Amino acid sequence: MSALDRVTTWPVPHSVAAIVRSSDGSTPATYSTVGETGRSFRLASLTKTVTGLTALIACEEGSLRLDDVIDPVMCSASLHEGTTLRHLLAHASGLPFDGASPIAALGRRRIYSNTGIEMVAELITASTGIAFDDYLNEAVIEPLGMTSTELRGSPAFGMWSTIDDMALLLSEYLQPSLISLETHADFITEQFTGIAGIIPGLGRFDPCPWGLGVELRGAKDSHWTGRQNAPSTFGHFGGAGTMMWVDPSIRTGLVALTDRPFDEWSEQAIPLWSGLSDATIEEIHALEAAS
Repeated sequence: MSALDRVTTWPVPHSVAAIVRSSDGSTPATYSTVGETGRSFRLASLTKTVTGLTALIACEEGSLRLDDVIDPVMCSASLHEGTTLRHLLAHASGLPFDGASPIAALGRRRIYSNTGIEMVAELITASTGIAFDDYLNEAVIEPLGMTSTELRGSPAFGMWSTIDDMALLLSEYLQPSLISLETHADFITEQFTGIAGIIPGLGRFDPCPWGLGVELRGAKDSHWTGRQNAPSTFGHFGGAGTMMWVDPSIRTGLVALTDRPFDEWSEQAIPLWSGLSDATIEEIHALEAAS
């Protein structure tokens, strides 16, 4: 049984998955898939990683800067004085899960915030003069050839896509073409090192490392990634029952999409996702040992 065959036994109406890898520095390619690769699924919070990437493209184009203090007129939420784009992308702005006013000091706690990511999109629109949906399409969706991907709502959780398109996104995360290697390194590096936080549906972690729109595995225990995933692993899971990670140590990415809300099977989903992750890593190690 291949690692991805596990996905077919999950207690969900529909499920799909893909493994993407790059061997010896080669161009990343899809290694295996399972399920209807053209079926569209709501990504939920996997969307945040794409919004993060879009913001970094805007930075490289000169429309935004990660560490410039945000002008309050550029977004609709109330922000602490001194708040930057970096704070918003790293869930360190003090904004709540949903709400327009901070509930914690700036840069002191990792408060997972949909509002914060939505403010990132507002900043992109304000700084470029281009609607976020249009900028997203021009900056990310079209260049990657993600023809079946669409933002249908919030830039924090409103994207829909297929496993074929998500494999293209994983390839970009493994070997960036839209941003520089330096910017990509910042994307997947812990921001505001050492602060604690709560991941909704998972629990409190101290520290709770995060990059610029992506969660970092770090030393978290009882996590949705595998026990064999390296601390450098980055990705996200979503409330639609979706998960995605990239492990740079083995140049491999995994994505699985379902259409059952996470809250309905969270106690099953976490160990199933972790088991799939470990099985994927074991399969890749076996493949490398045999080659």
